[in-house]
Parts: sequence; structure tokens; C-alpha cells
Amino acid sequence: MATFAKPENALKRAEELINVGQKQAALQALHDLITSKRYRAWQKTLERIMFKYVELCVDMRRGRFAKDGLIQYRIICQQVNVSSLEEVIKYFMQLSTERAEQAQSHAQALEIALDVDDLEADKRPEDLMLSYVSGEKGKDRSDRELVTPWFKFLWETYRTVLEILRNNSKMENLYAMTAHRAFQFCKQYKRTTEFRRLCEIIRNHLANLNKYRDQRDRPDLSAPESLQLYLDTRFEQLKVATELELWQEAFRSVEDIHGLMCMVKKTPKPSLMAVYYAKLTEIFWVSESHLYHAYAWYKLYVLQKSYNKNLTQKDLQLMASSVLLAALSVAPYDHKHGAAHFELENEKERNFRMASLLSFSLDPKRDSREVLSRSALLSELASKGVITYVPQEVKELYHLLENEFFPLDLASKVEPLLSKLSKLGDKLSSASPVPEVQLSQYVPSLERLATLRVLQQVSQVYQTMKIEVLSRMIPFFSFSVVERVSVDAVKYNFVATKVDHLKGVISFDSMDLESDRLRNHLTTLAKRLNKARNLIYPSEKKASRLGESLPALIEVIDKEHRRLLARKSIIEKRKEEQERHMLEMEREEESKRLKLQKITEEAEQKRLASEYSRREEQRIRREIEERELEEAQALLQEAEKRKGKKGKKPVIEGDKVTKQALLELALNEQLKERHEMERKLQKLAKTMDYLERAKREEESPLIEEAYKQRLKDDEIFFERQQRQAIEQSRQQHAGDLQEKSRLSRMAENKEIFEQELIARRRDEFEQLKRERDERIAMILAERRQERLRQRKIIFYRREEAARLTRLKEEEEARKREEAERKRREEAERRAKLDEIAEKQRQRERELEEKERLQKEASLARTTDEPRHPRPQVPVAKPVETAAAAAGPTPGKYVPKFRLQQPTDGGGAAPPPEPDRWGRTDDRPPRTDDRRSSFSSYGSRSSSSWSSSKRY
Repeated sequence: MATFAKPENALKRAEELINVGQKQAALQALHDLITSKRYRAWQKTLERIMFKYVELCVDMRRGRFAKDGLIQYRIICQQVNVSSLEEVIKYFMQLSTERAEQAQSHAQALEIALDVDDLEADKRPEDLMLSYVSGEKGKDRSDRELVTPWFKFLWETYRTVLEILRNNSKMENLYAMTAHRAFQFCKQYKRTTEFRRLCEIIRNHLANLNKYRDQRDRPDLSAPESLQLYLDTRFEQLKVATELELWQEAFRSVEDIHGLMCMVKKTPKPSLMAVYYAKLTEIFWVSESHLYHAYAWYKLYVLQKSYNKNLTQKDLQLMASSVLLAALSVAPYDHKHGAAHFELENEKERNFRMASLLSFSLDPKRDSREVLSRSALLSELASKGVITYVPQEVKELYHLLENEFFPLDLASKVEPLLSKLSKLGDKLSSASPVPEVQLSQYVPSLERLATLRVLQQVSQVYQTMKIEVLSRMIPFFSFSVVERVSVDAVKYNFVATKVDHLKGVISFDSMDLESDRLRNHLTTLAKRLNKARNLIYPSEKKASRLGESLPALIEVIDKEHRRLLARKSIIEKRKEEQERHMLEMEREEESKRLKLQKITEEAEQKRLASEYSRREEQRIRREIEERELEEAQALLQEAEKRKGKKGKKPVIEGDKVTKQALLELALNEQLKERHEMERKLQKLAKTMDYLERAKREEESPLIEEAYKQRLKDDEIFFERQQRQAIEQSRQQHAGDLQEKSRLSRMAENKEIFEQELIARRRDEFEQLKRERDERIAMILAERRQERLRQRKIIFYRREEAARLTRLKEEEEARKREEAERKRREEAERRAKLDEIAEKQRQRERELEEKERLQKEASLARTTDEPRHPRPQVPVAKPVETAAAAAGPTPGKYVPKFRLQQPTDGGGAAPPPEPDRWGRTDDRPPRTDDRRSSFSSYGSRSSSSWSSSKRY
């Protein structure tokens, strides 16, 4: 597309191309416009262009074009208008999501539409062969072709956006939002392959962020906002991995979170750490790492108890039960017994890694069994008082399996307690990362532990026992399972047993007297026998003494109990007050510390920035000077070497050596060397031509002899091959004749089968042909109806456009006529007004002329008459004169010439009478006031204007 003076013209041209259906040309034009540097000043117009460009890329599913355009737009907007880039990217993802959802809504079943293992893989060879062989496509294949491309494009959109926004401090929020939406996409549509790739992409982005620390606009992980965004992204990744049951990826996500925490050396919020340990419990339970599962539960229990103020007594009881049962589910023996050295080292390293994930600080030089072990965890639970919170059933189970010695009745006493565990599990009422606690999941492990305890205690009492008796003692499992459990126990040196199926007995090997198990055996037996004797035959004195002191003892116990309860409540209140006070002080100190730290960091950043810019300027200036100096020295040394070879010195004084002079000298020397080299090459080429010609003249007779010998050998070889071919042909012909005679018996059967096959295929062909003709006829009818409908629509549109055009033209003509009529009326009104004004001016001139003549006549009369007055003789005036002298009728217009008409007979007007001072006024009477004339003129003009208005 040609370049325009303004980008608005380019946008209009692209819209015109889209309207005529040339989307590819419009997309290419917009791509060229965005990638050029000419229109970067028009930010607003470029934003509208980007919206149109993104819309075209989504419509045509051109992910590569979209990526290139967004990268160029990021370069333009990153330092000027980041919000514009965010809006464009959000619009791009919104369009891709909407199109994918629309395509998915057309499919009847999501499983059919998305039955693809990898969204980035191309079509398989089987699909291509099937698409060419089968004439009619099924609905599942059509859905696959409609829905899968849009989901591929949506996945490509997420990858593109993450690649554009990676490691950019100004777009961290948008990067986190995109990652969350990509996780939800994988979760909603069960895309396990894409989820693994997404995790790897985010992991690589963080690795590059740590690798290139001097990158511009790099996110600062030490900032709380940036760290929180990265942690939220990793925790969302962990949640989705566990919901998709990708346990390996979930464990890698846990390692990512732990690595991020170690990198910034800051512990996240307690709510996030609770989610972290909750997911660890699930991962370790699935991987059958029961020890680490128990430690994860213990960390979660401690964290929830410390920070979750909404934790009820029931929730605390359920969590404590989970912790204790998880610890009991761990095998009571060490699996590393008898392992090789390298296996022990690997196990030690693994324990160290698991301990670091669980926030335990272990010394790698020490044996980890001293810290991460079943006995250590149980002793920790007992010392922290976790056992006091568990219900009575769990507490009895713990004492039976860990403290009591009932070799014959242990399993029977444990069985009802295990049956009650499934009823103890329930949902947690408070906001917890573990919504439901299932205690029934520990039943198989506890049954196995009870079996081991029975075997251990029986081995301490008996030497041999029948298999039937042992099977009755352990009701959980059959003897085959018990035998497998005992084999594992013997393997790890927990018990020493032998099973003799021939005799039907199981024997327990004897141990030395110095063994720990038999050291106190007789003492324990004596104590238990003494206890049993006292229970069977109690002494009378002891019983009477006990009966006397029992009432007083009960009162003392009650009183002491009430005192302890009161003291406990007081201590609890004081502890709560102290904790509240400490928390408030910690919050205040933390806020002060954060404010001071922020101020210090800002000042330090400003100082570092100014120092960095100053050092950078000095470095650049110093590098430029050093580079110029090195270039000058190198040119000088090269000139000295070159001249030294020829025995001459450069014609430059030592004190006046400059870079420009050395450059000119070096260029002259290079030109001379080039000319010399060209001359040598020409001479060498001429010598090579002579040598090549002589060599070819010498070898030509030898080549002819070799060619003749080759012809003879080829002729002999050809004759030999001909004889062999004839012989093989004869043998093949004889064999073919025999085969023909053998197969000639099946000719009739072959013809019958061939005719049947041809008839069957002819029928199939006819059937397919009829179906195809019907389908084509149906398609043609539909297309004919569609064309007819389109023609009708076009006809109606044209008629409607013509009607609207006619109405518009008629309206314009009416408006023009109305304007012409108004113009004519205005001209006529103005002409009438001008005529009236002209008449009025003419009338006024005539009146002025008459007044002037009257003044002259009166002046002449006054000069002819004597100066003393004559007595006046009253003369009767006619009615008309009197009326005229009386003045005009009020409210009626009377012209001046009517007011000053002469007396009867055309005589002159009588002279004016003297006033009281004896003066005579020769001026005409003031009956012709100008105001009356003007008022009358105004009334007439207004009446004429109103008449013109009425017209």
C-alpha cells in the first residue's frame, strides 16, 4: 500500500479493502504501516490502527502477524504510553477467547471437539489419508476442524502475549493476568500438555530474569508488589496442577515457589503459606511419602493455629487428628537399612531437599534421621500438646499403637476405632486451604501399623504360633497380606520371623540376652503379674483406708480443679492481651520500618541513578578517547612496519602525528599494496594458463588410449551380460509355463469371482452415485434459493436506496423553492418600503419649499407695512378656516400643506398677533411637528410590514 501523509488515510484505505473482501491485502498494508517508523508520532491513530490490525489477525488466525505487530507496537509505546499497549493486548486476548468460545458452542460435545493430544502438532498422516479417501466427513471431524484451530490460535495468543510481556516491570500486572487466564484455559479444557509447556515457559522467563540482571526495565523482585504478583502466579500454577492431577508438575511448582522465596529471602503471607503446605500434603500423600506428608500437615497445623483467628474448636480438633494420624501412618522402621552407600547419600540429599521445602533447617553433615523421623515427629507432637486436641477415639488409637502392650487383643481393640475414623472426617467451617478433612484415608496405613505392632509384640512373647491363630488375631487382612507385611518388616530388620507353610506355623527367632528387646523382659512380666494379683485379691486394709479418705479426696480434687480452671482462664486472657499488644507494636514498628525503608530506598535509588549516569558518561567519553588513541597508535605502528620493510620512514614528524594524517598515509599504502597484489595475481594467472595447457597436451594421447581400452572391456562385459540374460529368460519362461498349466484349473473360478466382485462394486458405485446426485441436487437447490434470496435482498436494498434518494431530492427541491419564495417576498417588501420612503421624502421636500416661500412672502409683507400696529377688524372666518386654525384633530394625520392653506379667495394668511411683550413671531405655527410625521411614518411602515407578513 502506498504511503500517505497521515495514518488516517492508511486506516481508511484498509477499511475499504476489508469492505470489498480483501482482508489479506488490508492486513499486509497495516503490518507494513506498523513496522515502519514514519507514523510513530500519531499515538492515538496508531492505537486505532492496532485495534483494527488485531481484529484482522484474529479473523484470519494469523498469529505470526499479530506477534510481529505487537512487538513493534511495544517498542513504540513502552516508554511513552504503556496503557495503550495494555488495552490492545487485552482486546487481542478478548477477541481470541470469544472466537474460541463461539466455535466451541457449535460443537455438541467438548470431548469430541478437543480430542487432540497436542495443540501445536500438525495433522497426522492418518488424518490426511482419511480426509482424501472418505468422501463424506462425519460430524465429529467437522467439529474437530471448526473448534480445534480456534483453540490452537487461542493457545498461540497466550504464548505470544507472555513472550511480549516477559521481564518487563511496566507490564507485570498484565503478565500475571495473562498467566492466570492461560492456567484457567488449561484447567477448563483439561489441556495437560499445554499446561506443562506453560509452566516451562514461565520458569524460563524467571531464569532469564535472574540471568540478565542488567536488562533495562527489569522487574525488581525485592519490591513487595512485584514479589506478590510472581508468588500469586506460582500459587495459581500449583492449584491448577493439583486440580489436573499433574503431581510431578505440582512438585516442580512447589520447588519454583521455594526457589522464589529463597531468591528474595522473604516469607510470603500466612494465607499463601497455608495453601503451600496444603498442596504439599496432597503431593506427598499421592507420592506415598508419608513422613513428609505428616511433616507438611504439622507445619500447616502450626501455621493455621498461629494466624487463623477464625479457627473453631472443631476445626482445630480435625486438623490435630489429621496431624497425629499422618504421623502414625508412617512406617515404624527405617527404609534405609541395608542400603548401599550411594543410595544412602541420595536419600540424605533428598531428605535435605524435602526439609528445605518444609522450612526445616538441617545440617547436611548430620544424619537427617535425627530430625526428620517418625519418633522425632511424635515426640514433637506430644511436647507441643497436639494430642490433647484430638478426640477420644484418636487418642485411644494412639495409646494402643504406641504405648500399650496387648499382643493378643491389640488388633481387635483397634478395629472398632478404625471404623469410627470415617465418621470423624468433616468440612472445615473456617476459611482454610483444606476445605475438607478425610480421616478415612489413613485407615489402610493404620491397619498395616496395627499388623506390625501385633507381630512385634507377639515376637516378644512367643517363639512359635499357628498361622490360623495369627490370622484370627488380625481381622484386617488375609494371611497372604500379613505375610507380605511381615516380609517387609523382616527386610528392614523390624522383626525376625519365619513362615513354615508345611507345618502351618510361624516362628519368631530368638535374640540374645543383651538385646534391647529382652533386656527388661522379666522385670516387665513381674510388674504386670503383681498388678494382676492386686486386682484379683485386693488387701482389706488398703480398701478400708481408701474408703475413709475417698470423700475428702473428692472435695479436694473438685476444689483444686476449679482453682486450676480459674487460673487457666486468667492466664489465657493475659496471654491474649499480651499477644494483642505485641501484634499492635509489631504492626506499628513494621509500618515505621517500611516507611523509613521506602524513603531510604528512594534516596538510594536516586543517588545510584545519578551516580550511574555520571559514571556511564565518563566511561563512554573515556572509551571514545581510548579507542581514538588506539586507532592512531595502530595506524602509526602499521605505517612504521610497512615502511620499515621497504627501508623508508613515514614522512610525518613525530610531534605532529594526527589521526587524519595517519589515515591518509594508511590509505595510500593500502592502494599501493593492492596494485602490487593485482599485478602479481595477473602474472600468476598467466603462468597457470601455460602450465594447464602443457599438461593437457601431454595427457591427451593417454586419455585416448584409455578410452579405447574401456570400449573393448565394455563390449566383452555386454556380451557376457547378454548371454546370462538369455539363459535366465529361458529358465523363467519354462517356469512360467509350468505355473500357467498349474493355475489354468482356477480360471473359471477366477472369472466367476471377478464377475461377482465387479457386479458388487457396480452396485456400490451406483448407490454412491445416486447419493452424490441427490446431495448435489440438494446443494444446488439450496444455493439457488440462496441466490434468489440474495437477489431479492439486493433488489429491495436498491429500491429502498432509490426511494430514499427521491425523497431526499424532493426535500431539497422543496427547500430551494421555499428559499426562493422567501427571497422574492423580501425583495418585494424592500421595494415597497423604498417606494414609501421615497414618497415621504418627496412630500417633505415639497413642504419645505412651501414653508420657504411662505416665509419669504411674510417677510416681504412685514417690510412693506408701517412699524406701528393697526387696529384689527374682526372678520368672520368660514368654518373650514376655523377648523384649520383650531389645529389638527387629535389622533389623525394631517399634512403640512393642509394646515397652512390660504384664506377665501386665495389671500395670504393673516399676520401673526403680537405676544405679551409686543413681539410678533413670523415663524409658522408648530402644528407640523416632525415627531408626528415620523410617528405616522412609523405607523405606516409598521402596517405595511405587518401586511407583508400576512402575505
